[in-house]
Amino acid sequence: MKLVKYVVLSVLAAACLLGAEASVVAQVASQSTATAPISRGETTQTDREIRERLKAIYDEIDTLSAVTVWVRKGVIVLSGKVANESSAERAVRLAHRIDGAVEVEDEIARTLSVEDNLNPLLEKTEDAILTATRAWPLYAVAVLAFILVTFFGHLVASAGRFWRWVAPNPFIAGLIAQSIRIVSILGGILLALSILDAMALFGAAAGGAGLVGLAVGFAVKDTIENYIASVMLSLRQPFRADDHVVINDLEGVVVRLTSRATILMTLDGNHLRIPNADVFKGVILNYTLNPQRRFSFKLGIDANDNPIDAANAGLETLQALDFILNEPQASAGIDEVGDSNIVLAFYGWIDQRETDFQKARSAAINSVKTVLEEQGFTLPEPIYRVKIDGLEGVIGHTVSPAQNDKPQKPRPTHDKKPRAAEARPAVVVDVSPDEDVRRQVAEDRARGGDQEDLLSDNRPIE
Repeated sequence: MKLVKYVVLSVLAAACLLGAEASVVAQVASQSTATAPISRGETTQTDREIRERLKAIYDEIDTLSAVTVWVRKGVIVLSGKVANESSAERAVRLAHRIDGAVEVEDEIARTLSVEDNLNPLLEKTEDAILTATRAWPLYAVAVLAFILVTFFGHLVASAGRFWRWVAPNPFIAGLIAQSIRIVSILGGILLALSILDAMALFGAAAGGAGLVGLAVGFAVKDTIENYIASVMLSLRQPFRADDHVVINDLEGVVVRLTSRATILMTLDGNHLRIPNADVFKGVILNYTLNPQRRFSFKLGIDANDNPIDAANAGLETLQALDFILNEPQASAGIDEVGDSNIVLAFYGWIDQRETDFQKARSAAINSVKTVLEEQGFTLPEPIYRVKIDGLEGVIGHTVSPAQNDKPQKPRPTHDKKPRAAEARPAVVVDVSPDEDVRRQVAEDRARGGDQEDLLSDNRPIE
C-alpha cells in the first residue's frame, strides 16, 4: 500500500511540475510574440544608454517631447506632462519596448487642457487644407470626368422615342432609361475615384452599401414583389383597358394598369385599386374576351305536372326571343326533383356586344314563367302537411264551412296535355347593353391622358 501511495504522489507531482513549466513557456512565448524589442544598435545595456535612447525617441514625437526619463538599474521612471491619457499610454508602451528595460513607472501628468488637445487637430486640418490646395487641379479633373460621364448617360437615357421603339411598352422603356442613368452615375464615381487613386474608399463604401441593401431588401420585399409583377403584367397582358373582368372575386371594368396597381371601376361606379402582385398571382375571369356568354335560371313546377312538356314549352319560348343566339343553341332540362316540385333549368346564349346580360336573363325568366302559367303548369308554393294520430287522412289545410260548398279547382295531372297558348301582344323589352360604367371609364381615361398606363392594344392578351 505504501508503494502504491508513493507512486500516486510521484505522478501527481510530476503532472504539477509539467503544467507549471508549460504555463511559464506559454507566457514567455506570448510575451515574446506580443512585443518586439527596439534595438539600440549596441550590445552594452546601461541606464544612461537606455535613457538617451528613449529620450531621443520622445523628442521625435511632438505630443511626447515634454516627457522626461530617469533610469536606474533598468527601472524606467517617466515624468513630465502630456495632453491626454492616450499620449501617456503611448509613452509607456514605447518604454516597455526598449531593450534592457526591467520595469516602467508611469508618473506622467495629464494636463487635459483645451489648447494641448486642439492644437494637433488644428495642425492636421491645416495640413489637409494645404494638401487639397496643392491637389485642386487633380480634384477638378476628377469632378469634370464625373460630370461628363453622368451627362452622357443622361443624354442616352433621354432618347425616349428610341427606347419606346426598342421596349414593348412605356413602363419597360422607362425602366431601361432609369437603369442607364444609375449606371452612368456609378461609372462617373468609379472614374473619379480612380483618378484620385482612392479605389480603396469605394471598396469600403460598396461593402457597407451591400449590407444596407440586404437589410432594405428584406424590409421592402413586398414592394419589390409588386414591382416585378408590374413588369410581368406589362409584358404578358391578361386584359386590356375597358375589359369586364373578375379578379379574385373583385368585379369591374379595367381603367388602367400602373406600375403599382390595377385600377378597376366597379359596376357601382367606384374605383377599385388592386396591387399588381395580387393580380399576377390571382384568378382572372375576362367576360369581354369572348363576347358570347351563357345565362341560366331555374323554375319549379308541380310534382304532378309533366316536366318534359314544361321544359319544351319553356325552351320554345326561349328560342323565340330575338336576343337569344341560334348558335350556340339554347337548352333546357330537369335539374332536380324535390319533395313537392320538379326544378327545371333553362340555358340561353347572348352576344354581350348587343345585349346586356342581366337584362336578357331577367326578360327570359319573365317570358318562360308567363308561358308556363298560361299553359296550365303550376308554379308550386311551399306545402306543409301535418299528420295527427287518431285521425284518418292527412290534413293539408283548414277549410271553412262556407268554402265546403264551393267547387274545388281540379289539380292538373301528368296525363293532362298543355293547352295551346293564346295569342298575346308582343312585349318590347329593352335588352341593349348598359354603357354607363364604360362611359365613366372612358371619361376617367380621358381626364388622365398623361397618367401612366402599361396596357397596350398592340400586344395580344395572354
